[in-house]
Amino acid sequence: MSVQQRRERERADRRRLIVQTARELAEAEGWGAVTTRRLSELVQYSQPVLYSHFKGKAAIVAAVAVEGITDLAADLRAAREEAADDVGALRGIARAYLDFAAEHPAAYDAMFVQPIDVTFGTGESPQALRDAFQEFMTALRPFAGERDPETFAELGWSWLHGLAMLTKGERLRPEHAESRLGLLVDALSRG
Repeated sequence: MSVQQRRERERADRRRLIVQTARELAEAEGWGAVTTRRLSELVQYSQPVLYSHFKGKAAIVAAVAVEGITDLAADLRAAREEAADDVGALRGIARAYLDFAAEHPAAYDAMFVQPIDVTFGTGESPQALRDAFQEFMTALRPFAGERDPETFAELGWSWLHGLAMLTKGERLRPEHAESRLGLLVDALSRG
């Protein structure tokens, strides 16, 4: 391995450590606890080293968001592929989405709530985001009928996001979570 390759690998390892540490800290204490000073202490690199990887906290949050979207896309794909039929695939991705939001609240917040410099809904979107959206498209396409499948997938995603946020904010009756999921799947699968 050349010196240049070793340096590039070490740089990539440092970047992954910073993102992982930020995500873990945010999950444990919330995004307010994530500062470059605190991260610098936790990863044992100086703040200038952090700034050589990221312009600031917003860029770190964006990196956590993209990593979270990558994880979500994998969860959605696995849930869809395990299903026996189209309705099962829709139910599977809906459950996987809501589970991800509940199990990884800080990552979900970085992905869909925090202001980040990540383009959504265009060809310039990160591949991870396009992959996650493709899972929605694949699961919802059989139910779109004559409607634009992308718009239909956006609607399904919006409904799931609303459920995730209202559940997180404890605005919905917890004992009715499965009923809501069933109604959502029923509404989307009937088109």
